[in-house]
Amino acid sequence: MRAQISNVNKSDLKIVFLGTPEFAVASLEAILNEGYNVVGVITAPDRKGGRGMKKTIESSVKKYAFSKNLKILQPTNLKNPQFLEELKALGANLQVVVAFRMLPRVVWDMPTLGTYNLHGSLLPKYRGAAPINWAIMNGEQKTGVTTFKLKHEIDTGSIALQAEVPIHPADYLNDVHDRMMVIGANLVTKTIRNLCSGHLILKEQDESGITKAPKIFHDDCLISFDNTPSDIFNKIRGLSPYPAAWMTIGEKKIKIYKAMYSYHQHQSQPGDIITDGKSYLAISCLNGLIFLTEIQPQGKTRMLIKDYLNGLQITERTQPYLRRIQSPWSY
Repeated sequence: MRAQISNVNKSDLKIVFLGTPEFAVASLEAILNEGYNVVGVITAPDRKGGRGMKKTIESSVKKYAFSKNLKILQPTNLKNPQFLEELKALGANLQVVVAFRMLPRVVWDMPTLGTYNLHGSLLPKYRGAAPINWAIMNGEQKTGVTTFKLKHEIDTGSIALQAEVPIHPADYLNDVHDRMMVIGANLVTKTIRNLCSGHLILKEQDESGITKAPKIFHDDCLISFDNTPSDIFNKIRGLSPYPAAWMTIGEKKIKIYKAMYSYHQHQSQPGDIITDGKSYLAISCLNGLIFLTEIQPQGKTRMLIKDYLNGLQITERTQPYLRRIQSPWSY
């Protein structure tokens, strides 16, 4: 099913933008740079953080909106009658959502031209909260961005526009995120331009192509060395820098930010550790090795593997702290 949206004069367009992180700032900036009238910005409430939880932390979108003298609303409850009255008073006929929380119908159904969302995948693939992470973890060579008209069921609305985003073999999450942020911002403004010109054509999603990208929890980030080197490497890069894949050495947790891998036949058990105690640390896995290159040991800062190894005491280089230490030349 395809539906064409009637055109609207750019001068008559009044936009409310909803977003929170840095990813959303690029889209808001692009909208303003094209001269559209943004009558309000909805973002997350300020939160406390830092030492002693005394520092006030504002969202990236709030900081940018404030610098542009835009009207800012920060509701804790999107169904709060006072907030809804303030939102209605802005008189917006279009809402644009980028990296914001799920909206109740009373919000997304308010503007006459609808609410359009930017999603970090080629819908209907990777519906859910973590589409970029899952695309990389699954070894995809490409992903994309989609603008769609919001409806109640999450990520199910009619597609407006899509653009592909490449995933290179050595890309980590930040690499794809930053590439997608720019391409996504351009897609948002193109969607608005097409809406104004009457060239925006909506199409229903193909339900047969649905895949999921659920929220990632701490236990999902644990590395299983019963998997192949490429599968483990994909998981590490799809979770770096946040929330970060992790493992344990002895009883201490290690976050893994960067790694390399090789396929290699060996007689070692998955999880065996191979190190010279100075410059490299490799973990045995199914048909190969994972070489850790940048990690964060429990209670310490992020560091290169050689700095981690050089900081160990001699007694810590013996079992059971490193479990099994074997010569790499035995492979």
